Amino acid sequence: MHRQLTLLAVTATLACSTAQAAPPNQRPAVLRGPISEKAYDGITDDLLTGGLGKTGLLGAAPAFVDPLHPTPAELRRNAIHTNYRALVDYTIPGGFTVFYGPNIDVDGHDTLGEGKVPGREYIVWADDGSGAQNVTLMVQVPDSFSPDAACIVSATSSGSRGIYGAIGTSGDWGLKHGCAVAYADKGSGNGLHDLMTNQVTARDGVLGDATALGIESIFTANVSDEQRAAFNAATPNRVAYKHAHSQQNPEAQWGRNTLDAIRFAFYVLNERYGPVDGKGRHRVALNPKNTLVIASSVSNGAGAALAAAEQDAEGLIDGVAVSEPSVQPRGAKNLQIEQGGHVFPTVGKPLADYFSFANVYQPCALLSSQAGLSLHAAFWPAAYTASAEARCAGLAAKGLVSGATTAERADDALAKMQAYGWLPDSNFLQQSHFRFATNAIAVTYTNTYGRFSVLDSLCGFSFANTDASGNVTAQLPLAEAGIFATGNGIPPTTGINVVYNDSVGGAKLDFLATSPSTSAADFALDGALCQRSLVTGRDAVTGAKLSGDMKAKSDRLRAGIKEVQLGARLHGKPAIVVAGRNDALLPINHASRAWFAKNQSTAADEGGKAADVRYVEVTNAQHFDSFIAIGAFTGYDTRFIPLHVYFNQALDAMWAHLKTGAALPPSQVVRTVPRGGTPGAAPALTAANVPPIQSAPAAGDVISFSSGTLHIPD
Repeated sequence: MHRQLTLLAVTATLACSTAQAAPPNQRPAVLRGPISEKAYDGITDDLLTGGLGKTGLLGAAPAFVDPLHPTPAELRRNAIHTNYRALVDYTIPGGFTVFYGPNIDVDGHDTLGEGKVPGREYIVWADDGSGAQNVTLMVQVPDSFSPDAACIVSATSSGSRGIYGAIGTSGDWGLKHGCAVAYADKGSGNGLHDLMTNQVTARDGVLGDATALGIESIFTANVSDEQRAAFNAATPNRVAYKHAHSQQNPEAQWGRNTLDAIRFAFYVLNERYGPVDGKGRHRVALNPKNTLVIASSVSNGAGAALAAAEQDAEGLIDGVAVSEPSVQPRGAKNLQIEQGGHVFPTVGKPLADYFSFANVYQPCALLSSQAGLSLHAAFWPAAYTASAEARCAGLAAKGLVSGATTAERADDALAKMQAYGWLPDSNFLQQSHFRFATNAIAVTYTNTYGRFSVLDSLCGFSFANTDASGNVTAQLPLAEAGIFATGNGIPPTTGINVVYNDSVGGAKLDFLATSPSTSAADFALDGALCQRSLVTGRDAVTGAKLSGDMKAKSDRLRAGIKEVQLGARLHGKPAIVVAGRNDALLPINHASRAWFAKNQSTAADEGGKAADVRYVEVTNAQHFDSFIAIGAFTGYDTRFIPLHVYFNQALDAMWAHLKTGAALPPSQVVRTVPRGGTPGAAPALTAANVPPIQSAPAAGDVISFSSGTLHIPD
């Protein structure tokens, strides 16, 4: 049973001892600058909803009093609104305020009213002193926190989001359970540098001049004034983003960032609850031996939690509960994954590998009749379909797909994606994912892994605002003023898009760009092939090994990829990993399944007995729950259930395991039931749509690992 059960005895011992008997509470060395502390009353403002409550989260974001100069409080409120809704289906028919949400208590009942949580919020930098890292750490301590039942939940941001990026996932769950929540933005969080105006974002979200802010900005590109002036003259109105352009490869430190957030939480808690010695110094009362710690989050944040558990040499973390993790297992060549008798030929590829592959083939594959166009014309105008057809033609001309017609070429492109690890279950998602994710992620991660500067415009790509014709325009002051609240750290966001500088006729929105080699508007095929070549080390068309400058860039990028791969060893820590079978963003054969297979394959090296690590695969579930809520994503609501339901169940199961010794559920497939009905007007989610994770699943639903193979029921 979990060691926290000794807490009362430990607390009693401390109470009977002098304060000097406990070690001093030492500020973690990684913290830089003063710690911001603010109390929220749970009425006018709060930790979980920014004072909006469930009603405010259901509605549109409040307007700023002065849109050009929003206050830090307004930016925080709207950042919470944006980020909470970004990770869940925020509609009542989709389950919000019924199955989950601020008003739903720890037992799943609607008892919490507006769901506002009073407490204190602490924010600080983690940095090496240079300001180049400036990882934002935050700890929220609800008033319901009790040192006699101390607990911490990590909530590292997903995607490239800012510090409130996990507020609606791990943050919601942890605060309701009376736990301190330890947040980190991973050093990749929503840091914008407008190179034309030299505006950057302070930690509180307010825009300021980069020179004036110095090392107190979330991100300032590492360029001199002379370099910036020359770059602006050649490529005006561009922006740099922290995740892509910090030249830090922040993902290599995501595990450490999560551990730093947990250390910060212990420091904050002991400053508040630790005994005070004769010199007025706080002593340590809460430590890993008497405090339950769960590492948790979703997507990139989930990968950070798994990395933290793997790298935890201090015994800070007791268990892990994550959903749809972005995780890249090292040494995956010998992994084997089988589903319903079919062994997948390609599994466990690094993220830059499968995204660069998708960025080449997905724009053609989405035209396959097996996929089906799912976006309204507002998101997918006729010009984009023409570009997709041109992409198919360009691939055919280069010998990369076969077929005499667009339909045949699209089917071949989709078949190539499936052979490369995507499941047929994700076919429907190819169009929407290319439109809103694939291209920008390919640009961001090829830059970050190679530690390239914004000045490099790697493979001809940059970030900027664009007009209706795809031409580069200046940043919009009203949008930029609030980008801390509305942005997600990666295009397309708040007007910022991916631009292909090398388009025939001049720089253009990549979706309307014309490739020099094809003289066609084909979604910048030449740029996508450049990225693919850098990732593989070979020319994407001829297969020849790269040389010269291309080889040097490829070597940098490939070295960065190796830095972020994990061994999938948790050193005996229990964990539950949840994933949606339909995930087209992080295909589970490369991410969740591959990580679990690697974890299980290391069991023999850890004494011959697998730790309590479980994998739960949910049917009819994909990566973006929030897309279910958006009417323009036609058919999402009828096809997919919210994976967030099972993320909460995974945390509940880990909590019970650590608190009471309850057995973790076996690895299994959970078979959900789509809502069906009319796209855009699906019937309300019911319990029948989302059956619970089973403590004793049917034999046909059990996931197992044996003889080097992960076996997944069909």
